[in-house]
Amino acid sequence: MANELKYGDQIHLQNGYNAWQGGYLDTNGGSPNTGAKYGVSTADSPTRGEGTGTWEVLSVSGQATGAPVVSGDLIYLRNLFSGDGGYLDTNSGASAEQRKYGGKYDVCTSPGRDRGEGTGRWRIFAQTSSPGDQNVRVGDTVHLWNVYGDNGGFLETNGASTATTGGKYDVCTNAYFNRSSDVADWKIHKAQP
Repeated sequence: MANELKYGDQIHLQNGYNAWQGGYLDTNGGSPNTGAKYGVSTADSPTRGEGTGTWEVLSVSGQATGAPVVSGDLIYLRNLFSGDGGYLDTNSGASAEQRKYGGKYDVCTSPGRDRGEGTGRWRIFAQTSSPGDQNVRVGDTVHLWNVYGDNGGFLETNGASTATTGGKYDVCTNAYFNRSSDVADWKIHKAQP
C-alpha cells in the first residue's frame, strides 16, 4: 500500500503538544550523560541544522530495508546529523521537575544502538491507520515506548529546552502515555532526500 513507513526510511517526528506546536525531534548540543553523543530536544523546524531533525528507522529484529513497519514493532531511530548523530537513547534520570509529573529518563543519542540493554529500543504504536492492516504510515500519529528495564517510558516533551541553539522543549520519557496535552503524540513526516 502507498505511504507505508518502511525500514530504512528517513523521517521527521513532530510533537503534538499545543495543537502540534511541540516542535520536531532534534539533536542539539552535547549531553553530560555518560556514554551519550548529543542532547535531544525539539526545534521549531525539522531542519534546524543539516540532519539534526532527521531520523532513520531501523529494525531491531533484522527486518530488511524496505519492509513495512508494523504497529508494535521494536525499532531503532538513528539521527543523521553529520551523517551519524547517534541512536535515540534513554540515559540517566529525568530532571527533578520532570519526575514530579511522571518523568522517568533523560533522552539523548548514543554512538551505538544499545548503550545499555534496551536503552536504544523503542516500540512504535500507531493510534490508527488507514487501511487498518496494522502497518504504520507517513502522517500517522504514534507513541514511542522505550523498553529499557522492560518499562523505559513513553517519549514526550516536558519543560523548556536548555539547548543553546534553537531548542524548544526538552525531551524525556514518562510513565504515562500522554500525561498532558498530547505531549507523547508524534506525527511521522517523510524527510526529503
